[in-house]
Amino acid sequence: MITEIKPEVDRSVSRRFGTVADERRVKRTAAALEEHGITVLRAADAAEAKRIVLDLIPDGSQVHHGASQTLEVTGITDELENSGRYEPVRPQIWSMDRETQADQIRRLSASPDVMLGSVHAVTESGSLIAASMGGSQLGPYVAGAGRVILVAGTQKIVPNLEEGLHRIEEYAFPLEDARAQAAYGVHSGVNKVLIINREITPGRITVVLVDEVLGF
Repeated sequence: MITEIKPEVDRSVSRRFGTVADERRVKRTAAALEEHGITVLRAADAAEAKRIVLDLIPDGSQVHHGASQTLEVTGITDELENSGRYEPVRPQIWSMDRETQADQIRRLSASPDVMLGSVHAVTESGSLIAASMGGSQLGPYVAGAGRVILVAGTQKIVPNLEEGLHRIEEYAFPLEDARAQAAYGVHSGVNKVLIINREITPGRITVVLVDEVLGF
């Protein structure tokens, strides 16, 4: 049995990076993302976010998703993997042998029809920032997936890229590291960081901004 590990996050850091943004900041952020070729949809809460996301995915689609607390708490992960409506990639990957089928796993996870996930920061200037220990979800975000749907609570909105990187190091990483230790007995790491400043393919990336604290 793994003992629960409490993350060390200062209260002032929690207030700074864990509080939902006001309407003015959300609207400014949404406008900037749209200007950068990223579609933005708004959801009042987790339940509405789930409905919006599932409505965006045609039945029978091949769908992959990264490990995401946001997708977990909204119930999106469960729907993707257990509803029977989609062709989920993640359970298929976990059923494969990582030594003998490593190449097939890599190819299968790299270019799904639809990729779901979240990010660790959204800037008011219209950029998305995602950090990862292994990086498997980042390739599909960048170009591998046909379509990308990202769900983010508005507590992830920050003024600029510098503040977004601070959010990862000071807030998101300690929480994810504690979760990884409790769940798997290993540390996480900010090993790879992706910044998306613009999407050149119309309609490829959709961000669902949720007026609720979700994930890290």
